[in-house]
Amino acid sequence: MMDIRDIRIENFDYPLPDERIAKHPLAERDRCLLLVKDADGNVDTRIFNELPALLPEDAMLVYNNTRVINARLRFRKGEASDGALIEIFCLEPVNPADYACNFASTHSCSWTCFVGNSKRWKSEPLRMPLTIDGENLTLTATRIAREGNTSVVEFSWDNQAITFSRIISAVGEIPIPPYLNRNTEESDSSDYQTVFSHIDGSVAAPTAGLHFTPEVLEAIDRRDIPRRELTLHVGAGTFQPVKSDSIGEHDMHSEFIAVGRKLIEELASTDRRIIAVGTTSVRTLESLYHLGCRLSCGLPADVLPQWYPYEESHPQLSVGESMQAILRHLDATGEDTFVASTRLMIAPGYKYRVVKGMVTNFHQPRSTLLLLVSAFLQSNPANPEWRTIYDYALSNPAYRFLSYGDACLFL
Repeated sequence: MMDIRDIRIENFDYPLPDERIAKHPLAERDRCLLLVKDADGNVDTRIFNELPALLPEDAMLVYNNTRVINARLRFRKGEASDGALIEIFCLEPVNPADYACNFASTHSCSWTCFVGNSKRWKSEPLRMPLTIDGENLTLTATRIAREGNTSVVEFSWDNQAITFSRIISAVGEIPIPPYLNRNTEESDSSDYQTVFSHIDGSVAAPTAGLHFTPEVLEAIDRRDIPRRELTLHVGAGTFQPVKSDSIGEHDMHSEFIAVGRKLIEELASTDRRIIAVGTTSVRTLESLYHLGCRLSCGLPADVLPQWYPYEESHPQLSVGESMQAILRHLDATGEDTFVASTRLMIAPGYKYRVVKGMVTNFHQPRSTLLLLVSAFLQSNPANPEWRTIYDYALSNPAYRFLSYGDACLFL
């Protein structure tokens, strides 16, 4: 049997013309197309607002409540702020490392960042005079370390009445995906947020959730299908294609996850089919299972290594047994929310443990997200089902791809 690490990424490539990439969402977000592949392998084209009727009656819908932050800050060098443009893209909090505490900071905080035009920024602090809700302050950015292609940047300001959350909300920009090939527009501030987003922290939207509207959620409620939420803060690594020939050489990015006790208790005992909204919810739910397995063995569960599910020493627990291990951990720590980071790689050969269906978008060629979808479809390597589905969509000029594009329902 082939080692999953030997999978060639060239087998997950497909032609995607720029004109098929949706640059903006539809005016009515729940009117996008929905490609449906059922458990019998039948493929059909529907409209997204039909989703409530298409869900199995024993389903439980789980979605990601993360909210995209205005992570892109633009500074100008020089005392008069009229020099070279330096773009700072906040990726992950460093100090405080907790997202909520970092956003609540009133004097300084630091983040791991991408820095645009980095060669023009030596060691001098960058300053930006601001007025926020009538309050004057100066925001200062100081690069305090470099780590590969990222930097640790300390932000400080001279008005303790203002939190960092208010600063980035006022002067930052929503970091839309690079493949849109356009600047951020005012409409992206609402278009690039889901209707159920309320936990700040992502630098990219969980885009399968963008199609939901209050009306769709109400229709799901009328069918008595439970809706639950969890948190995965999406990192910029989600846009990084696999550049190595084989996936074993690809280093998965780490992402913060948080799941409340109530949902873990339900997962431990429910007979309902778990339908995950988006690959971020898929990664969180599947990571949760493997983190519970690590706890059952006395292993650290603060970070899930990307290849852990494929190790021979992995204990083959039931979902209930794994969730019980997490609940015992929460009892011992006195916490009500399980928090960790995941670097999980899901690729063909992976055995899904929790997720029985997913709502997702169409993904970039050569991406880890396309690998995840292919693994769920359990395709024959000689005739991969993901390719049949993508060829079906590409042959229909009405289908729109990527973040602002159309959706899929896989059962």
